[in-house]
Amino acid sequence: MTTIKEVARRAGVAPASVTRALSGHPNVSDELRQKVLAAVAETGYKPDLLAAGLRSRSSRCVGIIVSDLINPLLAEVVHYMEMAISQAGYTVLLANSHGDPARDTDSVHTLHQRRVDAIAVMCVDERNAELQQALAGFPGPVVLLDREIPSCETASAVVSDHYRGTYRLTEHLLEAGHREILYLGGLLDTTHVGRERLRGFQAALADHGLEMRPDLLRASRAVAQAGRDVIAELLDRDALPSAIVVGPNPFVPGVLTELHARGVRVGQDVALASLDDTPLAVLHQPPVTALSRSMDELARVAARLLLDQLAGSRIQPRTVVLPVEVQLRPSTAVTAEAVAQNRSRRRSGRRRASGDGAPGLRRGAGAAV
Repeated sequence: MTTIKEVARRAGVAPASVTRALSGHPNVSDELRQKVLAAVAETGYKPDLLAAGLRSRSSRCVGIIVSDLINPLLAEVVHYMEMAISQAGYTVLLANSHGDPARDTDSVHTLHQRRVDAIAVMCVDERNAELQQALAGFPGPVVLLDREIPSCETASAVVSDHYRGTYRLTEHLLEAGHREILYLGGLLDTTHVGRERLRGFQAALADHGLEMRPDLLRASRAVAQAGRDVIAELLDRDALPSAIVVGPNPFVPGVLTELHARGVRVGQDVALASLDDTPLAVLHQPPVTALSRSMDELARVAARLLLDQLAGSRIQPRTVVLPVEVQLRPSTAVTAEAVAQNRSRRRSGRRRASGDGAPGLRRGAGAAV
């Protein structure tokens, strides 16, 4: 294995000069640095990162904790953050909490023990007291990703404007005459995302003289089966409202699957909107109205906050709010009046076809609207 002494002999300099050149020491001339880098390339020298980290007290590693990588939007954030961080010469250590708040805390402790220089956190539950304590004890920069934890006074945050986006999307449905709107959310009070989305939904209703109906508010961990089960239960009771707002994107496949299985036509028999934009929303026929946010920008801003602090910038903790846009598509082009008319015509058609006025069919057997 090539040593620093061999690199120094090839470059014609002292071993200490090689060390300073490779560590980015400010008092090294460009000429000396280029001479050392050329010698490194010729000898194939690979620096001992662990030893270098012990000397500099820097591991050149950044930890990223995400709540659940089953969500493609979170995977997108990790992708763009890793690109930005690796370009700055750091390695990313990734921890996936799989929807378990206890894993968030364990991951902070583990990354601390592995001496990462900074961490970015998109946790499962912001209210977790043990997580808050672990973050408060972390010695390096912390950036929260679409999360807000007031007790972490030294942490910065990059968040999306979920309140404004959800308000505008709900207002769009209300202006089309929809007064019965199902809100299918994730865990509503555990994160900034859930709280702000529900707050925006309720504010839009209130501004139109309406209150949130408890029977039209559903919350659970965001998985496809949960979305399907909610739609099935409403159809079985012939209680499907004229419009549906779906929160976290993992719900969407389940919702669409059950609607299609029961013969409910999106954009005709029900208006459907998603609070997350994904390729499925765009490719579905008809395309689904959704809120879009730039996960690329969120990742790049968060990475820059971390890297600036690692470079020595004395940045006061701050919260960066990024915009959310409503992407209007045909799934919500139908008014509440048109939904009622379409459903009435279909019921009449089924009664004529059956000859006995039979009600909507059971799950998997046909339409119930």
